[in-house]
Amino acid sequence: MGELSKQPNIGQVVEGQLCEIGITTLEQLKEIGSKQAWLKIRSIDSSACINRLLGLEGAIRGVRKTQLPEEIKAELREFYQSVKGNKD
Repeated sequence: MGELSKQPNIGQVVEGQLCEIGITTLEQLKEIGSKQAWLKIRSIDSSACINRLLGLEGAIRGVRKTQLPEEIKAELREFYQSVKGNKD
């Protein structure tokens, strides 16, 4: 396991996907942000869902996705729906 899988919400599969899109450190994940990282993951895995997006944001903040503030969850859900509406 690498550095990323030590973060909340990041298991081996998501860490592997992050590495595949060129993100290998928490600092890189923070720089790109959860939305852009998720979009890149979605380009290689069309099954990437809202939970993965919330998980990435939680990892950036160092908390479980369930502990994200409600306003952040709402913002990410709105973003997810806008992307989903454009692709599905």
